[in-house]
Amino acid sequence: MPNADLLWTPFGVLKHATALRARLGTVWTAERQRVFLWVPVLFGAGSGLYLTLPVEPIGWIAPVAAGLFALAALVLRRNTAAALGLVALALFAAGVGAADWRTDRVSAPVLAEAIGPVDISGRVVWVGAGDGPQRYLLDRVSIEGLAREETPERVRLSVRSAVPDGVAAPGSWLAALASLRPPPAPAEPGAWDFARQAWFQRIGAVGFVYGAPEPMAAPEGEGGGMLSALSQVRHWVSARILARTTPTSGPFAAALLTGDRSAIEKTRLQAMRDSGLAHLLAISGLHVGLVAGFIFFAARGLLASIEPVALRMPIKKWAAGCALLGAAAYLLLSGMSVPTQRAFVMVGVVLLAMMLDRASISMRLIAWAALLVLTIAPESMLGPSFQMSFAAATALIATYEAARRPLARLAARGGLALRPLVYAAGVALTSLVAGIATGPFAVYHFNRIADYGLLANLGAVPITGFWIMPWGLVALVLMPFGLEGIALAPMGWGIDAVVWIARSVAAQPGAVTLVPAMPAAALLAIVVGGLWLCLWRSRWRFLGIAVIGGGMVMAGLDRRPDILVDGEAKVMAVRGADGELWISTRQRGRFVSNAWLRRDGQAEALTWPRVGEGAPAAGLRCDTLGCIQRRGDRTIAFVRDPRAFAEDCSRASLVVSAVPAWDLCSGPETVVDRFDLWRSGGHAIWLGPDGARVESVAESRGRRPWVARRGTDR
Repeated sequence: MPNADLLWTPFGVLKHATALRARLGTVWTAERQRVFLWVPVLFGAGSGLYLTLPVEPIGWIAPVAAGLFALAALVLRRNTAAALGLVALALFAAGVGAADWRTDRVSAPVLAEAIGPVDISGRVVWVGAGDGPQRYLLDRVSIEGLAREETPERVRLSVRSAVPDGVAAPGSWLAALASLRPPPAPAEPGAWDFARQAWFQRIGAVGFVYGAPEPMAAPEGEGGGMLSALSQVRHWVSARILARTTPTSGPFAAALLTGDRSAIEKTRLQAMRDSGLAHLLAISGLHVGLVAGFIFFAARGLLASIEPVALRMPIKKWAAGCALLGAAAYLLLSGMSVPTQRAFVMVGVVLLAMMLDRASISMRLIAWAALLVLTIAPESMLGPSFQMSFAAATALIATYEAARRPLARLAARGGLALRPLVYAAGVALTSLVAGIATGPFAVYHFNRIADYGLLANLGAVPITGFWIMPWGLVALVLMPFGLEGIALAPMGWGIDAVVWIARSVAAQPGAVTLVPAMPAAALLAIVVGGLWLCLWRSRWRFLGIAVIGGGMVMAGLDRRPDILVDGEAKVMAVRGADGELWISTRQRGRFVSNAWLRRDGQAEALTWPRVGEGAPAAGLRCDTLGCIQRRGDRTIAFVRDPRAFAEDCSRASLVVSAVPAWDLCSGPETVVDRFDLWRSGGHAIWLGPDGARVESVAESRGRRPWVARRGTDR
């Protein structure tokens, strides 16, 4: 028998199976210390599955399954492979159960339909300290005409008018005339679901105020609380910063120290995004680490200067304790966002290890931080903040695990003269790795890539680390004494330099690349491949590169819809022969149409022709009753007036109607009318040789607690 056929004999199969088992045993011996790193991955995968299910699972199934899998793993603990598989299933089920429990725990009334104008009153939970239009978050809400059990627990209001004294701070009470509606559904199937995010924040309605709100006295017995007090402190600190700085530097200083971005001018914020420096405004590991490090070295230096204390006491541990308290205070002051929570957990573990004379393991730190954040808030699994924060941290730790020794040898050989170059190389490597790690999430959530982000970070990160943040911490220390201006002035100089870098880089041609939306399956493949590459240490980790490549291929092959329709029938869009998206109007539904353009990777809007005119590139021609698009031998009708049905329904293969079709349009293969939009939300339509494929927002969201349910009968 030829040698090539030996594999298929029983002896050959047994031989190769034995060799594979031995190889896997060797890999297991090398990687067993890294298995724990997959605990938050499996737990988070369960939470992510729950949040994206089309139906609500039975509540008791997940915890019971987790317990049974864990018990079976304990029974089969001598069989390593079986036990690990069962533990993985238990962790996955635990993630499902945690997300289910969290969903039930935050359950609160959601407004069923749009109402207004109505009288509303409530307590201000949070409002930015900046001037101009603001968003108010209210709790203890009372709404005219709504029973207590139907009233949302929290409401978010946009206020554009000047606000009287007494209602511009957390803890105050206000009354206003407002228009309210339920939290908005996704702009198209698969887009970001704000209603799901609002559910976990207990926001049951959003809207806007007519005129200006009026101050009112707090109802009897309605006090504050710790969270209210923290919001008041944050607002007070932000207001003090804005009052003692320039209009350019003040808003950025407030964002860095309290997380309040409300005063940042839109063009400057856009410049930060386009230059790849927006991460400097999100309080994360860089900021918390700088605060903790500054406090640690300052406290240790102070204690070392007191000879009796330095000789007899563990000043290093005392300094670590001071740094831990300072980092905790900064966490509370900054609003406790997900990146700040992750950074605090990591810094806290390092400081605790220092206090307990234990060595800290970096990758285990990120695993513990992720597990803690997911346990507290499983819904953060799907948010860009969690994803980008942990992706950057995981990739950086994995990179420096491999590069630490070469960089250390390079610095040691060069002495002091070479250390600035090593630092610059470290900043460049950090920016490059973080940019690559967060790039897929930036594409998925924001549809943009900052092409010159590495260049901007080389200049801005050192200024932030060595100048801006130390002066900011000094300003916070001096603020109770009214002396914060001493530190805010030099802090502002550094901020001005960073803003100049951002605007200069963003102004360069090609600074930003707009890209179409990435399908969730492609992002999932890239994430799995990236985790496989970062969490393992053996050579088999490089299999993750193939999985990442597969995800990128999936992203490149994805096809955007040919037709998009808003759920309120205010705006429609079609894809022209040139591949560009053409929007029916920019006078209405601007938020939705902007989301379509962003997800299409398109910078400028092309609008449908006026009545009596045509747009050859889009294949469109319009009259007073609607528009017709011709695509090859296919005719698509967009109806504005029921009088168009008689003609359009007889010749079109697909009809999209902003008015109810009833039984007036039975000829076309596919009809999407006002009732379909009212019942199922926005629609996306793909045109193919076999007809049209239609997907609605309701179909993509399923029947979940945060999804408003509409009637099924016409």
